[in-house]
Amino acid sequence: MVFIVMGVSGCGKTTVGQLLAKEINIPFYDADDFHPKDNVEKMQNGLPLNDDDRKPWLTLLAKNISDWNKSGGAVLACSALKKSYRYLLKTGSDSPELSKQVRFIYLKGSKELIYKRLLNRSHHYMPPDLLESQFRDLEEPHDALYVQIDQEPQKIVHDIIDHLEESKSNPHSQLE
Repeated sequence: MVFIVMGVSGCGKTTVGQLLAKEINIPFYDADDFHPKDNVEKMQNGLPLNDDDRKPWLTLLAKNISDWNKSGGAVLACSALKKSYRYLLKTGSDSPELSKQVRFIYLKGSKELIYKRLLNRSHHYMPPDLLESQFRDLEEPHDALYVQIDQEPQKIVHDIIDHLEESKSNPHSQLE
C-alpha cells in the first residue's frame, strides 16, 4: 500500500508523512524531491506551475508509486491538488491493480493557518505568495481520508493510524 499525504503547501505533508512512515515502518518520499530543475526554478521565481509543468513529474511519481507498492509500500508527501493528478498517480503505471493499492490522506486547513505556517518556514523554494494559486487549483478529493491540521502532528498520525485500523472493518468511515 502506498499512502499519499496530500494538500496545499504548508499543510504539513512532509512532517505528517515522515511520522506516519516511521510509525508504520515503511519508506517516506517527498514528491518535491522529484521535481525537475525547471519546475523548482519557476516556483523560486514566484510563478505557479501549470498542468504541462506537472505532467512529467506526475508520470515519474506514478512509476515510482508502482515500484514502491511492489516493494512493500511507502508514504509519499505530494500536493496532488487536482482530481486528474490523483487519477494519474493511481493509474499512471502499467498496473491496473495499483489504484486499489493507493490511499490518499488529505490534510485540510484554513488559508489563514497555512499562510501563517508558510511565513514561519525557511529553506523551502515555494514562496508563501503562491499559496493562493494552490488553493485555486485545489479540487478537494472525495475518495480520501480527511484530516484537520489544527492539532499536533503526532496526534494527526495517531488519528490516521486509528482510522486505518478502523477502516479495515468499515471501509466507508471518514476522519474529520
